Amino acid sequence: MNFSTPIDPAFHAADRAIRTQYPGIRSFLLAQHGQMRHEQYFQQSHPEVLHDLRSATKSVLSLLFGIAQLQGLLPELDKPVWDNVKEHAPSRPDPYWPEMTLGQLLSMTGGLYWQTGPKLGERFIHRLHRSKNWTGFVLRLPVVPEQRGHFQYCSAYSHLLACLLSKWTGTPVKDYADRYLFRPLEIKDYHWETAPDGSVCGHVGLYMKASDMMKLGQLCLAGGTFQGIRLLHEEWLRESMMPRGEAFSEYGQYGYHWWTGEFRGLRYAYAHGHGGQQIYVVPELEAVAVFTSACNVKRCKNPKRLMEEQIWPALLAGGGMGSE
Repeated sequence: MNFSTPIDPAFHAADRAIRTQYPGIRSFLLAQHGQMRHEQYFQQSHPEVLHDLRSATKSVLSLLFGIAQLQGLLPELDKPVWDNVKEHAPSRPDPYWPEMTLGQLLSMTGGLYWQTGPKLGERFIHRLHRSKNWTGFVLRLPVVPEQRGHFQYCSAYSHLLACLLSKWTGTPVKDYADRYLFRPLEIKDYHWETAPDGSVCGHVGLYMKASDMMKLGQLCLAGGTFQGIRLLHEEWLRESMMPRGEAFSEYGQYGYHWWTGEFRGLRYAYAHGHGGQQIYVVPELEAVAVFTSACNVKRCKNPKRLMEEQIWPALLAGGGMGSE
């Protein structure tokens, strides 16, 4: 059964490239001006499949922080978070830990000792996952003084953020997400994995339909509103999608748990998960693009290249502007 829509002529080349050069891609959706322009599924995938977002989960966590900020539940971004986590810390923590701020956690600039490869492979991530106490593991990590203020991709920050969000909202993250993000967006079918202590994983573990990933992108494009209801401030989204660190490999610059990029002067932000789970938000073109891909792979071809070689040029050439 074919679940795809007719191919928009503007994306014939992109569709052909996916079928011949990107065997890992399972779906590609693009909406513009609030209308779905392209929805294609590949390799026996279909609209009801829940896709493992992997690290794109981090960007959803960022949206939840934006919701908490709107509700007045967050401290200032430049305030240390230590008093809220020290109960889980070792008896002799690194002396720089008490200076770690919420803004540094969100931008991954706190200087934690971590090793990440150019393809975002994290050397210590399996040690974190094997630990029975993930929060304690994170708080035992040393801080590298000269790395403070510099971006270092590190999933440990995201797990600690999930713990803090639960504490500041007084609600488990999954329940908070369901009440204030998923239900308002009419997202009903999803799954979010948990850590050994029962808390949700802040860095990975969220499974969603491609169409629901599109809803998240549309929420961002609309400045934090959905069907006239404000879920988070537009200013939070601007701050989250603002580059805050040095460019990293092929991925661009990091904001508050969103990647950012530029193509021919066109600024965009995107969520990224291993294998090619991506949500692109392009305000200047009023466009949102979603990719899902096979994720249980060691090597993958980043759809970002496809966006820059095929899809952005089609949109910028005028073939992507469509009819209002």
